[in-house]
Amino acid sequence: MTDVRQAVLDVAKTMYAKGIVEGTAGNVSGRLDTDRVVMTPSSLAYDEMTLDDLVVVDLDGEVVEGERGPTSEKDLHLSCYRSYDEVGGVVHCHPTYASMFALIREPIPAVIEEFVVFIGGDVPVCEYRTTGTKELGEEVARNLADRSAALMANHGMVCVGKDTHDALHSALVVEHNARIIHGAKVLGKMHEIPPEVTENFTNIYGFIRNDMWTA
Repeated sequence: MTDVRQAVLDVAKTMYAKGIVEGTAGNVSGRLDTDRVVMTPSSLAYDEMTLDDLVVVDLDGEVVEGERGPTSEKDLHLSCYRSYDEVGGVVHCHPTYASMFALIREPIPAVIEEFVVFIGGDVPVCEYRTTGTKELGEEVARNLADRSAALMANHGMVCVGKDTHDALHSALVVEHNARIIHGAKVLGKMHEIPPEVTENFTNIYGFIRNDMWTA
């Protein structure tokens, strides 16, 4: 239990240090067991956050441990855990380049090989839903069935993983590639990966998610 809590705290602080959130924006969570999730609290600066500030909720969103209120985006996280048993960590962030794609509501194309292996394919854009609502959580979870990342229209990005560190890695991979793709678009026309290669790498992602996340 302590390891999951520590991972949530460490990832939250790393997310802030990496500059993919500002202020108290974004949130992080980790699955403790089949019925409980530990997550960052609402409206607390990451550099001030300690283990005692984290909040444990059940899958219905009821607080079972902690003195603070959970993040206002708790439904975003809980929808992912309820939908996919293999998901052990969720990161919601606002990285600059990925958020640009979210604002113009354009998927981030999987035109770099590592992107397909780690993310599963193009990063889709979810239909717009209001921040903090169950409807947003459901829409995001729907788009994460075979992807580790999804963009929220006019908002930011959500990533899932085997654990919290894995979810953060996905977020950093997406942002790194979104920056490259943004620059490539300025230089000229991008070329897609051959379809058979994309299929092979997609299968690798599927194997990792279905067989290794729960190992």
